[in-house]
This record gives sequence, structure tokens and C-alpha cells, in this order.
Amino acid sequence: MALLGIALAGVIAYANRRLFVYEDPRIEEVEALLPKSNCGACGTAGCRNFAEKVVAGEILPAQCTVNAPAQNQVIASLLGVAAGSVEKRVARLACAGGRHVAYMRARYAGHATCRSAAVVSGGGKDCAWGCLGLADCEVACNFDAIHMDPHGLPVVDADKCTACNDCVEICPKDLFSLEPVSRQLWVACKNLADGDTAEKSCEVACTACGKCVVDSAPGVMRLENNLAVIDYGQNALAGKKAIERCPTGAIVSFENPNRPVKGTEAKKILRKDDLPLISA
Repeated sequence: MALLGIALAGVIAYANRRLFVYEDPRIEEVEALLPKSNCGACGTAGCRNFAEKVVAGEILPAQCTVNAPAQNQVIASLLGVAAGSVEKRVARLACAGGRHVAYMRARYAGHATCRSAAVVSGGGKDCAWGCLGLADCEVACNFDAIHMDPHGLPVVDADKCTACNDCVEICPKDLFSLEPVSRQLWVACKNLADGDTAEKSCEVACTACGKCVVDSAPGVMRLENNLAVIDYGQNALAGKKAIERCPTGAIVSFENPNRPVKGTEAKKILRKDDLPLISA
């Protein structure tokens, strides 16, 4: 038995030497400096994978958008590399149709999630593309960056948003997208119905009137399937002119990432109460 034990120990020692995989100890140090959120905003599978890629020189520390810049600089100093810079991205919602401006054709009373409501005839909202307002995105956000306003519409806090993509994935209407903050022009609507139908369903819907196309620099705006579309390849030309004559205020400008601005000719909505249910 003693000889067998010695033999097995020798086999284990030999296998350990032959199969040993070296791991750079700096990976552990970098991982300890990361937020441990495993949100994927950096484009990797999680914080451990991010640490491995940073140490390997495949990505820069600044690609972690959850960390404060000072923390990423600590990582850069540890590795002797530049921290780099990454343009901040934020989640933006392609809908402004809260209950005070958008009509409901039915009251949903089932399991209180957007995904459940969407299965039941689209959720009861007269605009088939609109936000259902049951806060799946708020629940999914681990950074306290989304809150529901009094009219059942998600509001994104750009300062807290890390572009983790959770709200994009959870929304059954595909209303969220992650946008660089330099993209200030935004169409806060996804309605593809004709103009009259759209405005009957929601007072702030894009009606495809075309004024934004006429007013903006050539190539910045176009109409596609009854909806205004922005060509962000022409982003340098996108000024505020495109929003000025938008009659419903569906096109806004995010000069401040937390405060969308409507044009001067947008209708003023003072109503605070919910709109009545559309009669059958």
C-alpha cells in the first residue's frame, strides 16, 4: 500500500507539472478592481473575462463603463498601459407615449410584466408599437438607472446608465437601443402607421409629415415606412433645426443626455390625467 501511495503521488506530481497552465497573477489584481457586476457592457462575458483581455492587451481599461474613470486609471497604472477612452453610451427609448397622451383600447389585468401583456393582443395599447409601461426595464436594470414616470413611461438616468444592454433585451417591443451621447438627435417614436392613424392613437407620435427632412441638413433625415429616420453617419451635420417644426414633438434633441428638448412648434401637452379607454 505504501508503494502504491508513493507511485500515485509520483503520477500526480508528474501530471501537475506537465498539465500546469500558467495564469498571469495580474488577472486576479485587475479583477479585484472591477465592479463585479458582470453586466457585459464592456463587450466581454463578464468581469473575469474582461480582466483577462485587459492583461493580454486586447482591450483598454476604459472599456469598463461601470467603473469610475479614476478606477480605470488605477488598472492602467497597474498594467503600465494607457487607460484609453470610450465614448459614453446610454439607453434611449423610442417612445414618448405615456398614458396621458397615448390611448388604451383595453385594460390589461394579468401578470404585471410587459412581456406577459405583450402576449395578450399586444398589451392593450392602441399604438401596437408603444411602451406598455409595466416596468420590465426598471426591474431588469441593476444600476438604478431607469425609473417609471407618473404616466407609466421609463425615464433613463444617463449619469447612472452603463449601457449594459439589459433593458434592450427585456423590452418586448424593442424600444430601447444603446446610443453614443454624441447622437443628440432622436426620434422618440417607433410607430409605423400612417400619420392620421398614428396621431389618433398617440398625440406625440411621429406622423411622417416630412418637415424634419426638409429642415435638416441634406442626408441627415429621411422617411421610411411612415417614420422619420436619422442617418447617424451624417451625425456631424445633425443640428437642432430638424426638431423645430415637428408638430407632435416626436423628434427631440438630447443636448443634455438627461433632458430631451422639443422644437418650438411642438404641441404643448398640459394634461396630467390618463386618457380614457377607447370605446369599442
